[in-house]
Amino acid sequence: MNSETKKIIIITGTSTGIGFTLAEFFGEKGHKVFGLSRKNVDSKFFTTIPTDITDNAQVQNAISKILETEKRIDILINNAGMGMVGSVEDSSQEEILRLFNLNLVGSVQMMSAVLPKMREQKSGKIINISSIGSEMGLPFRGFYSASKSALDKVTEAIRYEVSPWKIDVCALHLGDIKTKIAENRVQTKVSAPYQKTFEKIYSVMNSHVDDGTEPSEVANYIEKLLTKKSWKAHYYFGKFGQKIGVPLKWILPQNFYENLMRKYSKID
Repeated sequence: MNSETKKIIIITGTSTGIGFTLAEFFGEKGHKVFGLSRKNVDSKFFTTIPTDITDNAQVQNAISKILETEKRIDILINNAGMGMVGSVEDSSQEEILRLFNLNLVGSVQMMSAVLPKMREQKSGKIINISSIGSEMGLPFRGFYSASKSALDKVTEAIRYEVSPWKIDVCALHLGDIKTKIAENRVQTKVSAPYQKTFEKIYSVMNSHVDDGTEPSEVANYIEKLLTKKSWKAHYYFGKFGQKIGVPLKWILPQNFYENLMRKYSKID
């Protein structure tokens, strides 16, 4: 994909971090980019439509507004999401539902909104931004892992359902990216029995983010991904030490793998 063939691209979660970088990257390449986020963002490279993707009426209104001026929707990048840290035991129903409402339901509502147009044009590409952590239950990030894992399974299912219209869907599993995600995470209550271990893991978690991959590298990877003629269901992008955790989980005995994860997370 290059600027010679202008695409209509919708990206969610464009107020900060990866979403903002992606929107500016593709806009600067000459594509028409619409950023959907709660906050309005001024940029000469993309147009913001303030949208809470957990509100389906707002989602439908945003897509209708885009189709007032555009004849196509070529690409949706479901990037909006949030992190959540804390122990499983201490997490409240409200916190869990809020997380799943954004990380899963919001992404589904976005897909449902663009699919009628993609079916009509018999083409389209959807990238659901997932996490390498969706492949394993990360300590003190159990519900984050679960929310992204749920999105992965929905991605696998919808690939079958939309394939007759030549619509491609994939999950892009990212490792730690150097963003300000730590400032926007939901941190649940951590009760006394878990406090010492949590503090140690939380420090390691933040250091991994500080040493993470630059968002611009994610943009370059997605640009190459969009040129592929056919997609697999899952792609993994990040540092080797994080990506290797996925195949190791498939092949190693569970207890052995958990011991490796404890050392990686510095639990022991």
